[in-house]
Amino acid sequence: MLNQSGLLPAGDPVDPRSSYRGCLLGGAVGDALGAGVEFLSAAEIRRRFGPGGLRDYVTVYGRRGAITDDTQMTLFTAEGLIRGLMRQRAGHGTDYTDVTGWAYQRWLLTQGDHNLHGLSPLEPAPGWLWGIRALHSPRAPGNTCLSALRHAREAGLAAVNDSKGCGGVMRMAPAGLFVDTAEDAFDLGCELSALTHGHPSGWLAGGAFAALIRLLLDGETLEDALDPVSDMLAQRFESEEVLAALQFAADLAISEELPGEAIRQLGQGWVAEEALAIAVYCALVAPDFREGVLMAVNHDGDSDSTGAIAGNLLGLILGEGAIPESWLAELELREVITQVANDLFDCANWDLQQADHAVQQALQERYPAW
Repeated sequence: MLNQSGLLPAGDPVDPRSSYRGCLLGGAVGDALGAGVEFLSAAEIRRRFGPGGLRDYVTVYGRRGAITDDTQMTLFTAEGLIRGLMRQRAGHGTDYTDVTGWAYQRWLLTQGDHNLHGLSPLEPAPGWLWGIRALHSPRAPGNTCLSALRHAREAGLAAVNDSKGCGGVMRMAPAGLFVDTAEDAFDLGCELSALTHGHPSGWLAGGAFAALIRLLLDGETLEDALDPVSDMLAQRFESEEVLAALQFAADLAISEELPGEAIRQLGQGWVAEEALAIAVYCALVAPDFREGVLMAVNHDGDSDSTGAIAGNLLGLILGEGAIPESWLAELELREVITQVANDLFDCANWDLQQADHAVQQALQERYPAW
């Protein structure tokens, strides 16, 4: 059962399924809140929305509650991992990095782009996310993700670039939800982030985030989970930037610094270690889900990514019920996100041999085994 995080007040344990759903839904809510102010300074946010900054969704991409590329790629990460498991259950060899790389190639197509080396991710079966028309919409996708996937010669190969943008870390919550140990989550998060981001800080931050998710599921507080994650990072070369950012976030969380100034000191979140540090700080000091994600989006910088990561953390810690229903009611693709979270929770126990034909067919149509 799950405990509350760091500085959040203790309460009743959260049901694990609620934590899975809260993690993905909370990330999507943070993403959607940040989408409307992503490219605004903190001063401009206050000028438009008042001294308290943004307090609710604004219309962006033609609607309130619209998600961005952060949530899109999170969903395709989950799809890739579950399809890898389906391959394994079908008796095929499984390389989760490769299968998830194919999922990212499908996401690339939803953005109106394509691979330049002939990778064809829709054959023999595209799976259900490809068929969801609302996902076929460019939502300010990161240039590094687009370029890395466009130029990939094989789906599962690490990108050849020096980018540490936050596009690798912001999509990595499913890696922590999918595996059984923090060490495996760290390794998987690093490998999947490296598919698009070649700078060590870009993929080590993804590994650290996935490991935090797994440790929280295992009952650690966020404050306590930072220690083993730091130990994992310390064993990797060129981890100094991510280690320093997480330590700075932890130090600021127990300081007397006001949140706005603390976040300013942590950075703007355009790069991976800053985005993770801002989200961790907000999750450590937040009194509840609402204030935590609002804190994470009201700053200079990449508001949707910091909001998404903070929402993943807080939604997991506090459960789906802690997310304001008014935000969930307007959230784009709420049902799809909930289904993916349920599938991540359930997939380890799927028995395709014993399931009836209708259940087998439904699962195989959602997650074809290739």
